[in-house]
Amino acid sequence: MKIFRGGFSSIFCAFLLAALLGAGFPTAGAQESILASYHRSFIRASLAGKTAVLLDAATDERAGEFIGELYEIALQYALVKGRLFNDEPEMISLVAAAARGAGTAGNTASLETLWELFGVFEDAHTRVAILGALGTLGTGDPQTVANLNRLLQDKNRAFRADQYVNHIVLRSCIAALGAFGDESSFPFLFSAMTAGYPQIIVQETLRALENLRGNHTQYILQVIRNNPFPEKAAAFRISAYNERFPLSERAEIARTALEVSLAASDPVANALRYDAITLLTRLRWTPAAPLAVRNFYRVQTDHLGGSAPRERLLEAIASLAVMESTEAAQTLTLQLGLINSRTERTGEFDEDLVLAIVSALGELGDKVAFDHLLYISFLNYPDRIQASAREALNRLRW
Repeated sequence: MKIFRGGFSSIFCAFLLAALLGAGFPTAGAQESILASYHRSFIRASLAGKTAVLLDAATDERAGEFIGELYEIALQYALVKGRLFNDEPEMISLVAAAARGAGTAGNTASLETLWELFGVFEDAHTRVAILGALGTLGTGDPQTVANLNRLLQDKNRAFRADQYVNHIVLRSCIAALGAFGDESSFPFLFSAMTAGYPQIIVQETLRALENLRGNHTQYILQVIRNNPFPEKAAAFRISAYNERFPLSERAEIARTALEVSLAASDPVANALRYDAITLLTRLRWTPAAPLAVRNFYRVQTDHLGGSAPRERLLEAIASLAVMESTEAAQTLTLQLGLINSRTERTGEFDEDLVLAIVSALGELGDKVAFDHLLYISFLNYPDRIQASAREALNRLRW
């Protein structure tokens, strides 16, 4: 009886399995056997034949059930063997085929393997295929984005150091970052755009920048705060006079550029400082008043030292005139007092400089300037300055 029950059970299970398969319901074991079959073929094939196995598997009508895993098997094989044979044409072809396949299959489980392989294979053909797959699979993966950001940063530094950079690989990296659209890539892409690469790279970079999500004004500010001064200046130029940015955002860009450039003294930083103060004056951006005062003293020192022409000092005075700030009025009033004292003592003065300060004090209209403006009438200034002082006195607010 026990034998009958056991025999009946086996027969019943076999019948049930056959019925399921016949009804079109594949089991987990059936799926595994498909992968296992191609896996065995891959292992047994020669190096050149392994690529053929992948290509053949991709045409299988059941490929969707296993192909991603098979590509990962191939990538893992290449990772183990590639360190010894990374210059073999057959191995290069295998990795390229597996990488492209992994991207097409959407197998995100291969992301880490792909990145490891990028470090093993240095030829452009393989690296371009890997970057293409990473660009397809890596969207939303912080580690992949960080890896490619770092790669682009390294390439930019190497290029600026006159080291060789493969432009085909570089362009693929930039395209992948554009596909991600992650805001963290902005400083690295912007650095690439200003590095001096050929126009085809610049155009690819611009496309990538346009695809980035987020607030582009914040991207510009990030560059101005953190990148080297040539890049700060480039970020300022492309945004500060671009009317697609709201006036308040352009003013904040100029204010930030002035702030960071005041902390440096090289020629590029000085040029950025002059550009920033000019725009802030045009926009009459009063929140920048404290920085405008600092800029005035900086320019004054540079002018006295011979490193800044008088035009820069006149620009600094003009910037204070529009700041509607008591601090700005006090700064210019102090300067006028010093000039009056020197004029009274020596009779020497710079007429254009005096006129600029008097006119600025009139525009500010702060009564703090009253005494020094009035004192002009007791000194031997020419009529132009006397008339300007009277006009400024009439504009003071009480």
